[in-house]
Amino acid sequence: MPTRHDIRNVAIVAHVDHGKTTIVDAMLKQAGSFAAHAAESLDDRMMDSNDLEREKGITILAKNTAVKYHPKDGGAPITINIIDTPGHADFGGEVERGLSMVDAVVLLVDASEGPLPQTRFVLRKALQQRLPVILCINKTDRPDSRIDEVVNETYDLFLDLDADEDQIEFPIVYACGRDGIASLTKPENGTVPADSTNLEPFFSTILEHVPAPTYEEDAPLQAHVTNLDADNFLGRIALLRVEQGELRKGQTVAWIKRDGSISNVRITELMMTEALTRKPAEVAGPGDICAVAGIPDIMIGETLADPENPIALPLITVDEPAISMVIGTNTSPLVGRGGTGKGASAKAAVKDRKVTARQVKDRLDRELIGNVSLRVLDTERPDAWEVQGRGELALAILVEQMRREGFELTIGKPQVVTKLVDGKVHEPVERLTVDVPEEHMGAVTQLMGVRKGRMDNMSNHGSGWVRMEFVVPSRGLIGFRTEFLTGTRGTGIAHSIHEGHEPWFGTLTTRNNGSLVADRAGAVTAFAMTNLQERGVLFTDPGTEVYEGMIVGENSRADDMDVNITKEKKLTNMRSSSADSFEAIVPPRKLSLEQSLEFCRDDECVEVTPEAVRIRKVVLDQKERGRTASRAKHG
Repeated sequence: MPTRHDIRNVAIVAHVDHGKTTIVDAMLKQAGSFAAHAAESLDDRMMDSNDLEREKGITILAKNTAVKYHPKDGGAPITINIIDTPGHADFGGEVERGLSMVDAVVLLVDASEGPLPQTRFVLRKALQQRLPVILCINKTDRPDSRIDEVVNETYDLFLDLDADEDQIEFPIVYACGRDGIASLTKPENGTVPADSTNLEPFFSTILEHVPAPTYEEDAPLQAHVTNLDADNFLGRIALLRVEQGELRKGQTVAWIKRDGSISNVRITELMMTEALTRKPAEVAGPGDICAVAGIPDIMIGETLADPENPIALPLITVDEPAISMVIGTNTSPLVGRGGTGKGASAKAAVKDRKVTARQVKDRLDRELIGNVSLRVLDTERPDAWEVQGRGELALAILVEQMRREGFELTIGKPQVVTKLVDGKVHEPVERLTVDVPEEHMGAVTQLMGVRKGRMDNMSNHGSGWVRMEFVVPSRGLIGFRTEFLTGTRGTGIAHSIHEGHEPWFGTLTTRNNGSLVADRAGAVTAFAMTNLQERGVLFTDPGTEVYEGMIVGENSRADDMDVNITKEKKLTNMRSSSADSFEAIVPPRKLSLEQSLEFCRDDECVEVTPEAVRIRKVVLDQKERGRTASRAKHG
């Protein structure tokens, strides 16, 4: 078969925070993708263009870039298309799409941490698609690196995932992505490779081991849509890989939709990626990754084909969602009134707020276009929808993006998506890998016991740290992170990945303490906070506006307590013996959006606005809540 030797398509896959985006940065700089004066002023992690990605330090969206590599023997330049994929399993839909565009993968593994759950996840996906693998041991300069053990652990992982002989015979590159240095010779632990000053060995390994795209001569056009983008001038942009034939600007092609229907459309704009920008092009051939405009309703997984001989490519399939939460319009008394609920500036911003059911539904439908791993289902209420996704983080990222766009929402407690197998309810389970200092082993084991976790494996590297693997129901991990960090005093590292479904584990009690609930509307006073802080941990500052049913703190006991946090000190003309004694207010605990979702019980939900995140009871009225609890108690 004819082969295109001037192009290579490769994806970089790894566990979260093992250095994928950093090594892509170094490849872009060393391939001469930027002018010398521009390269000096470039930021780190150039591929993480999204604000949330920069804040959280993780990759959320799969992105593609291209470097022009000039071989040292003076041959013709070769285009290397690189897909930077997320390392977090919650964004697995992005990984699966990225792998459908490439001919091989670079598996990045941290020289100290070794293969972790997401390494297993992304590698399993690559092996299922029969893609060759290049192993890159990154961060060899870490003082606690253990290169030989990590290579052996990676071999074990390949065997564990039933890789065949060809896949196990992978080349190994040792790298320090931060310094932009790679070598084929194993360096000493804790050192940068000494026999190299750049990524040249990494580039040459990619050229040697990544298969060049093959195609059939005179085959009709076939191009697969793998991602979507938007442009203010061009409208919706489809990113696709050309499998066979050629795609030209101005050409009329057959658009094969998900339902099988076919219509003819014209390609108004064709672009190819060069470094971080898209540049206009006239033609894209087999193996090219390009972007086209002119098809307003095109969706991921669809095919562009020859109008005279349209042949569809298989649709992209992703794993089933495991976690769901109900997202609806804001129904609190402070809806549309800004962070404090009063003031001219808050009123001026009301016109920019998105508080109606139609706006929320339109935004969720828009999210479905580019996110194949999400599902949106109707509920009994017309202003709320059940959104299903891979994990808590993926759904929290969606909510965070919506609040930044001006939406006001009510978010229900995260639940697991169950399914019936042979008439029995099965729930999703996760494989949790925990790295903790030896002295915190007991605390973690106790935490997992309450959450019905089953220990599968335990290893001690002899460095004072222990690695434990648990199989635990996904329900048990909702709200686990905060308690885990408290129990290990912030030293523990925990990562989990979806492991399938098992029969229902029974009831789980993950939060022992009740809530402090405001019993009336008003502004929080320092006087009331002083009296209440011995009852539990407070979440609000003095002066914050609250309403009946809003949760203002965590009770020190198991049951909920209705409190008056707006109580003011009575003014009298009598001298008080305690007038001059001041009591310090303990600073309130500020909960982030993710922590608020973890904190929720079944009868609680989270109110999210652009300025504030508040936890509240589903039923705000105190008497109505009491009647509901009484009915539940007496059946």
